[in-house]
Amino acid sequence: MSATVTDTSAAERAAKLLAELVAFPTQQASPSREGGDERALCDHLAPLLRARGADEVIVGTAPRTDGSPGAYVLARWGTPRRIINAHVDTVPANAGWSRDPWQAHVEAGRLYGLGAADTKGAIAATLVALDDVRPQDMGVLFSGDEEAGSAVMQAFLATPLAAPIREVIVCEPTARVAGTAHRGILGQLARQTGPGGHSSKADHLPKPFAQLARLAVALDDAGQRRVNDGPAGMTGTCMNIAALEGGVAFNVIPARAELQWSIRPYPGFDRAGWDREVEALARAIDPAIELETVVEHAPFSCDRLVDLVRPFAARVGALDFWTEAAMWEAHGASAIVIGPGDIAQAHAADEWVSLEDLGWAVDLFRAVLTR
Repeated sequence: MSATVTDTSAAERAAKLLAELVAFPTQQASPSREGGDERALCDHLAPLLRARGADEVIVGTAPRTDGSPGAYVLARWGTPRRIINAHVDTVPANAGWSRDPWQAHVEAGRLYGLGAADTKGAIAATLVALDDVRPQDMGVLFSGDEEAGSAVMQAFLATPLAAPIREVIVCEPTARVAGTAHRGILGQLARQTGPGGHSSKADHLPKPFAQLARLAVALDDAGQRRVNDGPAGMTGTCMNIAALEGGVAFNVIPARAELQWSIRPYPGFDRAGWDREVEALARAIDPAIELETVVEHAPFSCDRLVDLVRPFAARVGALDFWTEAAMWEAHGASAIVIGPGDIAQAHAADEWVSLEDLGWAVDLFRAVLTR
């Protein structure tokens, strides 16, 4: 049973802070809008953390996955063995918003705004929790680029600042579920080239599209063979044939083609075995097919922090989305995923988080920062 929220004033304070944070555009770039400014939000958060008694606050910069500037802000009280980690960036505003995504709006116990659930609400709740506690050997990390490729987190983990951290509360909108496991993400592609030419010669010239179409079917079959593999609640690989691109016109034999696919590997998935099978399938069709991995996020499994958050969790179990907890686990730290809001609201038009959830998160983070 989750803890009951009684401090309505904490929820209201968190909502006020959250409205400030929503007003900072930190979205990833999209075809219709340039990326937001993570550094501006981190610079705004730094004095708020200093005002809450941090021994040191560091604003760092690192390139995002697309090469644009990214940022993080770390606050420490002593030597941080445990931290709360939430991301400052958001996805681009989805189509269908009925209001300005960067202007917070409170209605019927909900605060609407881009990033309200994912995960600026967790940042606001953390700041309110710090109003009431004095942590020891704890820290707070608000970091960028999570929604694109986690390049900022990769850069942070490579710094000496990450070395002492052993326990991490990774904030995502989990509907009060304490996440102890989730799938990874593996994005791959194949390329095939040929001389191209007039379609009247198609019976006698290589056809890259046809070759990669054969590979697409073979990969889908490989996914179907694994549909019952994996731990309970995470069986299968979620094989997705995503795109076959490169054509010019109906009467032109393409000179090149590219096939994209992804899987969502479960904890314990045999990645090396998968790569061997993909290569064998490609070679059987044409040894000249080129293979590349373009996205690689490891699965996550860790239950060592369950007791820390159990009094506040509606349940404990696996999540159906990827988080940077996997990166912390690979770094050698124990992690658990929990935070205000619901993933069903994240990335959607009119994203919202309930004020009740903000109050609950303040109670959760107070406990995490003092135990």
